[in-house]
Parts: sequence; C-alpha cells; structure tokens
Amino acid sequence: MKLLTDKKSTLLTAAWLALNLTAFAAQNIPEMVEADGKLRLDFGEETLVLPRGLQPSMLYTKSGAIIVQAQVPEKSLPTKRMHYPSAVETRISRDDGKTWTVFPRKPDENGLNMEGGAIQLHDGTILALDTYITPGAKPDEGIGQLYTSTNDWRTLDGPQDVAFDLPNVDFYASKDDGGHPHDAQRLHRRILELPNGDLLTTFYGQIKGDHTPSTYMPLMMKSRTMLVRSTDRGQHWKLISTVAVDPTIGTEGFDEPVVTRISQGPNPGRLLCLMRTGRELRESFSDDDGATWSAHQPLVFAGLDVYRTELWVDHFRSFKGAHGKLLDENNPDDLRGAVVDPDLIELRSGLLVATFGVRIPQKACWAHPEHPWNGNYLAISQDHGKTWPNVVRLTSGVLTTHYTAVSETPADNKIYVTYDLGGWSKGMNRDIYGRFLEITVK
Repeated sequence: MKLLTDKKSTLLTAAWLALNLTAFAAQNIPEMVEADGKLRLDFGEETLVLPRGLQPSMLYTKSGAIIVQAQVPEKSLPTKRMHYPSAVETRISRDDGKTWTVFPRKPDENGLNMEGGAIQLHDGTILALDTYITPGAKPDEGIGQLYTSTNDWRTLDGPQDVAFDLPNVDFYASKDDGGHPHDAQRLHRRILELPNGDLLTTFYGQIKGDHTPSTYMPLMMKSRTMLVRSTDRGQHWKLISTVAVDPTIGTEGFDEPVVTRISQGPNPGRLLCLMRTGRELRESFSDDDGATWSAHQPLVFAGLDVYRTELWVDHFRSFKGAHGKLLDENNPDDLRGAVVDPDLIELRSGLLVATFGVRIPQKACWAHPEHPWNGNYLAISQDHGKTWPNVVRLTSGVLTTHYTAVSETPADNKIYVTYDLGGWSKGMNRDIYGRFLEITVK
C-alpha cells in the first residue's frame, strides 16, 4: 500500500481507502496525519508476529533475522531476582516475516527481558541486556544481566552478571505503577556502539533525594533518565550523566527513554534522547558523547498535543471512569492524554524514524479507545531531528497498549515496525503485529 505524502495524494488515499474498506476489514490502514510531499511511503501488509503478545521489543540482524519479544498472559517463574510479573516470549523470523518460530526459554528460567536493549556489534556479536538492574553487594553497585549470541541468535548464552557503577542511585526509592515493590533501576530500549567500540545505553530510576510522588500513584516516585557507558563490550558499566530530571514535569518524571546517535548532518556524533513523562514526550541532545545534555524540551508531533482536552471532552462527557464516576474535565489525570514508549533510529541514509503511542485520554482509552487520535504512530525527520514533517497514524481508535518497536532492515530505507493490538483484560484478544515500510525520498 502506497502513501504519497502531499495534500493531493492524501485525498486520493482517502478515496482509495473508501473503496477498499471491505478488503482490509481486518487490517489497520496507515493514515498520513501530516506530510510535506517530499517522501513516498510504501507499506506492506499488517501481519501477525507474536500471538497473545503485548509491548514488543525487537532486534533486526544484518542477515535479516527478526527477533521480537513481548509479554504473554502467563506468570513468570518466582525468583529472588526482580522480574516482570508476566512471562516473556521470543519469536524469530528468518524469511522476511513470513513465518515465525518460538525461541525457547531455558528450563526453570524466565530468560532475557529484552526491554533492556539489544545490539548486533560491528563484528556480528549480539549483546542483550535484561531490563532490570538490581542492588549489588557493594554500595553504589548494581547488577545487570548480559546475554550474548555469536550465531545470529540461533543460541543465546547467559545470563552473565555484569556490574554497574551507579553512585548515589537509590534502588529502594520507589514502588512500581501498581504500588508493588520495585527494588531496581530499569534499562530501556537501545544500546549504541560508538566508533571506538564503547557502548552507551539509557536507564531510568532514582538517585538519593528523588522523592516526588507520581500524580496517579503516590508510592511511585518520579524518575530521571540516566546514561551509562561500557568500555569492555558490556562487561562493566559506569554512570556517565543524568540526561533529564525535573520533579515538576509530567506525571512520572522522565522514563522509557530511547537514545540514538546521529552520524550525518551539521552535528555528526550527536546523541538524541526521547523520553516519556506521562504527558508529552521530551527530548534532549548531547554533543560530547553524553557527558552533558541540553535542557529538555517538549516534542509534539503533528499537533498531537495531549493537553488539548477541548478537542475530545465532548466525546467523553458521558463516559464513566474506573470508579464509576463521570470523567472530571477539571482533573488532569482524567481527561488529558499521554504519549508513551518512544522508539528512535537513524537509518543508514541519515533519515530519523520515531515511533510512539498516543493515549486519548490517558486512562479512559482502555475502556473507550475509539477516539481517532488514540493509537500508534510513526514519524520521519529529514533534517536529523530538527523537524518531523511526516507523521503516520498506524492504528486509530482501536485498543492497544501504545507500545511499538522499529528497526531498519538490511535494505536501505526499508524498516519494520511492530505494535500490539489488545489489552490486559482476561479473555481479550491480544497480539503483536508487524509491517514493512519502504521510504523513498522524492
């Protein structure tokens, strides 16, 4: 399916969609939200990747293998180490997404939670970090778990305990978003390999003194986003800097970060980090390999401003919230939206691609997902993150957790994006879907 990103082609696309709704009744049809006419987007068919999955993580290898992981509706095994309550399942395709096979967990182990990030190094070795950094035996020490593959993820070795030097980090400052114990810091999204071989990645959590409660879960403290570096291929990590912290921002502080390195344009080597706040996304950049960061700024794609409640208040006036009361338009946690879980990559051509989810409203979207803004999105920048004039709505008005993952394929300017459909309620359909997108610069 081809989307030409200008006004005339948007009208043509709308007409095409009207004529073909029957053929695509079970498909989500990408829709241009904003376009500058400089790109042509060719979407492949939406296909099932991981049945019963929610909230995907992904790695696309140089050989063309696609590794997708997601949580499934089974309990994880009880262990002393911090782990996600739901089990995670990994599926692999080695034929361009036509077929998928389950990559088995080791007996009696929960295995890797790939939300912590995975990378294929220049020499072909794959490294992956479990998302949890747990308290170490020494002060200011955290323990992560590293997994390694040298055969394109046909086997995965690990876990290997690796040390994180984290001065003043407070592992016990916060509960999770359900009020449960959360004695850990959270690695998230991407591992970067610098030209000299050093590795960088982001995590979120608290240092001593970070004690500002989240607006919707007082036991959960607002978090900050931090950066760590390894000079020995992930065997040991050191805290380098705080990317962003501000107790007045959003409902959650700064979490779910993703970082990419911009190799082209006027600022080669720049690190760009996008972060969830519980409201709008925020961005910050570094031009010194992460030692210092610019002041964080809001990033609003295509006018999708989560504070503009007047645009959807009438639609939700008659709906009741979780406590059986009508939504309170004066309560920001009732009616405002949220942007969640960004992903971000630089393509080999220099284009930047971001994916993210928009919840309208933040909580009522679970019971009433039908507002057209509510969904999963993809945005493209041709000027290295300065502007984002091409934005696609991948899903609209259907239930999703709004978590996505995106990777470039071995073909230039061809990407693969995954997202979920469904939610956590018992008996509800829930699956990870994926589709290819080829980007042509006119």
